Amino acid sequence: MPALIFTVFSDMSFMDIIKGRRSIRSFQDKEIPREHLKTIVEAGIWAPSGSNIQPWEFILIDDSTLIKKIKLLSPGLYGVPKALVILCVNKKRSEKAGRLGESLAIMDISMAAQNMMLAAYSLGIGSCPIASFNKKALRELLDIPEHVDPVLMISLGYPTEWPTPPRRRPLEEVVHVNEYGKHFGR
Repeated sequence: MPALIFTVFSDMSFMDIIKGRRSIRSFQDKEIPREHLKTIVEAGIWAPSGSNIQPWEFILIDDSTLIKKIKLLSPGLYGVPKALVILCVNKKRSEKAGRLGESLAIMDISMAAQNMMLAAYSLGIGSCPIASFNKKALRELLDIPEHVDPVLMISLGYPTEWPTPPRRRPLEEVVHVNEYGKHFGR
């Protein structure tokens, strides 16, 4: 299995990467190396997948003219990213999971997206998941077939700044051990 290339934050622990990743909506005018984009999308294909169906299709967009057109169709897309990944569910593949296919496919896409965003952060690249876009118009613009459903978009670029993390609820409030109400650490 090929090793992912971590150049910018290679001295960070995995938990540092998880805790440091933020949604970035303001990007520098700086190109992302193709090799880094490849690493990011490759991280997506290594996500867990129910019954290993791998229902995903990823459309990598790094053409600035096309990104501007997509931005017009996407009220949730802020800033001017240098790249986008459109995460799609291949319905022909997801049908293999029977009645659970649709919900499993969304979970698989979500895990692939998280892998991509963590890989991006480890390379010093900001990202933001986007669900607010016109699917029909995007399908037409990118010539996406009917059996492939665009469900999520990730914007990518070098951030103008890294925001500080928001407060998280403590483990003692969120985690229940062996039964609901029996909190972790109490």
